[in-house]
Amino acid sequence: MASLARFRPAVRRIPAFARAIQTSADTTQLQDAIEDHSKPFTVKLHEESFRTYQCETPSLEVQVNKDELLKMYKDMQTMRRMEMAADALYKAKLIRGFCHLAIGQEAVSVGLEYGIKPEDRVITAYRCHPFAVMRGGTIKGVIAELLGRQAGMSNGKGGSMHIFTPSFFGGNGIVGAQVPVGAGIALAQKYLGKNTATFALYGDGASNQGQVFEAFNMAKLWDLPAVFVCENNKYGMGTSAERSSSNTEYFTRGDKIPGLQVNGMDIIASRHAVQYARKWVTEGNGPLLMEFVTYRYGGHSMSDPGTTYRTREEVQRMRSTQDPIRGLQRYIEEWGLATEQELKQLDKDAKAEVDQAVEEAKQSPEPLTKDLWTDIYYKGTEPSSMRGREREEVHYY
Repeated sequence: MASLARFRPAVRRIPAFARAIQTSADTTQLQDAIEDHSKPFTVKLHEESFRTYQCETPSLEVQVNKDELLKMYKDMQTMRRMEMAADALYKAKLIRGFCHLAIGQEAVSVGLEYGIKPEDRVITAYRCHPFAVMRGGTIKGVIAELLGRQAGMSNGKGGSMHIFTPSFFGGNGIVGAQVPVGAGIALAQKYLGKNTATFALYGDGASNQGQVFEAFNMAKLWDLPAVFVCENNKYGMGTSAERSSSNTEYFTRGDKIPGLQVNGMDIIASRHAVQYARKWVTEGNGPLLMEFVTYRYGGHSMSDPGTTYRTREEVQRMRSTQDPIRGLQRYIEEWGLATEQELKQLDKDAKAEVDQAVEEAKQSPEPLTKDLWTDIYYKGTEPSSMRGREREEVHYY
């Protein structure tokens, strides 16, 4: 290993003159004074909210409305509270095994949901809890699943990385494996003639997987309605993107597939980009690569303190200057949509909702021994019997 150290490449630095994506959470500007809060109004995103590859840049002028912004604020707060609750339960040793939290990345999961339709499909990796709730799950169902209880969304038998809804295909523990599955879902949508999109998310740490590029190739070959979404939170486990990837502009890595890089810390930019991507693929243009530049405050998982490969000062700087929730809060207050006290009430409501879900999840019993024999086959397709660990151990349905 010592000899290999001599061949470690130097960290690639972006030249000072190179254009970089804007990742501030509060640079969107109000175009005109809001005269009627019940009607949509126009805001303008920062000119460096997007970068493109072989496609046109989305418009910087975006229509939003008061109710939607307040709902997005409440949802982001609720998702963060849920992940914070999972953090506390893990530290109390009530949650065991792998647990990957998305604190800091709320503008991606919430922005995605507000930019797509209920009939669209989403699949992601193991940092999946907010997506599961936003796609029709419940906080109680997520927390109970993490606790291994019957009320869990997978009946307490899947755990953190295996949570599903009819429009959300997980939660997948194998790095990068969800990307070709996502291409398959998009193929099914096209085959059935549905005017819907599939969003297949993966992290910068999975971006160099061979199966990811194989999925890109087939999706472009068949012009599938697939949006391949790289959540670039700057670190794949404990390795910075610059140390693992020769090309860190992930939105350009689809060869003939166009790409879009997005400020993933501003939820208005995130939602707008998702709407652009959905329109692109459902209009028959083939697949699109989308890269959200975002940041996770915690470690890769609960077993990672997250401070051995980056400084505490870096994390604190991101929390204090580019937090997606604080950015949206500033918009709402400056544009006169709600007062600080009204937003604090939404915060309290989010905390109360999560606290209640946690208590209800704790009350749920653990799966029974007989439950080991269920959920192996799709309901109604079970064989007459199933062999257990030994030849003599047979369960009859």
